[in-house]
Parts: sequence; C-alpha cells; structure tokens
Amino acid sequence: MNKPLAPAPLKPPPPKQNGAGKPATEQRPATSFGVTKGAQKKAVKVVIYGPGGVGKSELCSLIKQVGIEPIFLDIEDGSHYLDVSRFDPAPTNWDELRSILHGDVPNNYGAIVIDSLTKSQEFSEAWTIANVPHEKGHYVNSIEGYGFGKGITHNYETFLQLLGDLDSWARRGKHIICTAHDCTAPVPNPTGEDWIRYEPRLQSPPSGKGSMRHRVKEWCDHLLYVGFDTFVSKDGKATGSGTRTIYPTELPTHWAKSRSLSEPIPYTRGDATLWQQLLGDSS
Repeated sequence: MNKPLAPAPLKPPPPKQNGAGKPATEQRPATSFGVTKGAQKKAVKVVIYGPGGVGKSELCSLIKQVGIEPIFLDIEDGSHYLDVSRFDPAPTNWDELRSILHGDVPNNYGAIVIDSLTKSQEFSEAWTIANVPHEKGHYVNSIEGYGFGKGITHNYETFLQLLGDLDSWARRGKHIICTAHDCTAPVPNPTGEDWIRYEPRLQSPPSGKGSMRHRVKEWCDHLLYVGFDTFVSKDGKATGSGTRTIYPTELPTHWAKSRSLSEPIPYTRGDATLWQQLLGDSS
C-alpha cells in the first residue's frame, strides 16, 4: 500500500507591497535633531600618570579646592594619608570594581577617582584568564596561554568595559579622574634614530592592536604627565631638587594631551593650579 504523500511545505508569505508595487521597508520613528552653538560645559575625563611617589593621588585630591568633592576607588591604597572620601573596603578584583561603578554614587561627590588604571588592568587580566576559555574550550593559566596575540585581545575587550562604566558616569555629570604608573617606551622614527619616552604603564603590544595605552589616550580629555624636574650637566650627570611639573602637551620625553591646556604647570604641595585652570572655581 502506497504511503500518503507528505503535504507540500508552506511557502513564505509574499513581502508587503507599498503603493508603487515595491516591497515596503520597515518604518522607523523619526528622530528630531536640533542645533546647538558654542562651548559646552561637561564633565571631564582626566588621566594623570607618572613615577611612583610623585604625588598623583594627592593631585587628584586637590580638586576639592575648586569646590568638587572626589570619591576614591583606592585600589592601591595610595590615598590612606589623605583626608578624602573613599569606597570602603576598596575593590580587590574586577567584579568588585565594576560592581561599585554599577551602584550609586551620592550626589555630593562630583568626581570619581580610579587609583589606578595600571592596577585595574591587572584585575581585568585576572578576570579574563578565569572567565574566558581558550578557543578549544579549556581554560588557561596566563594571557600567553591563549596563543600569540589572542590573550591581549581578550584582555583589551575586558578592559573596555571599565571605560564604558566611566563614560556612563561622565554622561551623568561626574568628573572622571584616573591615575596610572609610567613606563618608558620606544618611539619609532621614520626620519632618523628612534628614541624612548614616558608613557602610561598599560598594555600596548608593538603592533598597536589591543593597545589599552592608545585607547585610554583617545578616550580621555586630558592625559597629563607628572614628573620630577631634572637637570643634566655637560658631563652627563643628572641632578634635581625634588620639584615637580605637570605636562599637558606632548614632547619627545613623554606622552600627553589636553583639550584646553598648553603650558607646563609647576606642582607644589597643596597647589590646585591644575584644577583651577581645568575647571575654574566650581564652588
């Protein structure tokens, strides 16, 4: 006995037609755009980097002198000697760091300080190793365990989540201030000999792919290098008296950028000139 034939598969319905006999496109709600003119006063994103002991945490705290109260995510315990507000206990891993930023920051705090991005990168790397499997399904013990360049990309993608969290607070009007340690990095020079300069100590492979260092420079409004003043004599001996300077523009010796500052600023203990020039008196 012959089996009954299976019913023919249903054909998809024909596309909807518009009045001209052509398929109708999806209608999206119209967005109304206006026009604004002039400078806008918005929260700034500042990254301050330099050698250990140069006073980066103290400099962040001095924003109080222009009427802006900071609250510290003191990952490195660098603010314990300062009279500042801080989240307590301080975050000790990536999940805790992001959990704080996903919570509430009281309105009386006008600036969020991440001290430091260098330590935050260590958190992101540890989280990546623990949570992102190798392409073959197993977990690795180090960033290098993913294979050439792959771990750097995974960690870069993890770290970008922190910048997104901080962007969210900046859009809500909170100034973002981050510190970072420094390192020396080679500078390729197509027209002559290469040289080295100071840059933030963040992941930055030679290829530039997955470079947190470059991404942070693009992300912030002001990348400021703070260094001790040194003087080199003709016989090559360096001397210094412990004075410090904040550099807002790039020189062969260091990376820097600023949307509004152009001249170096002497940095003495308790001096809030930087914040006065950046933000004025916000009290």
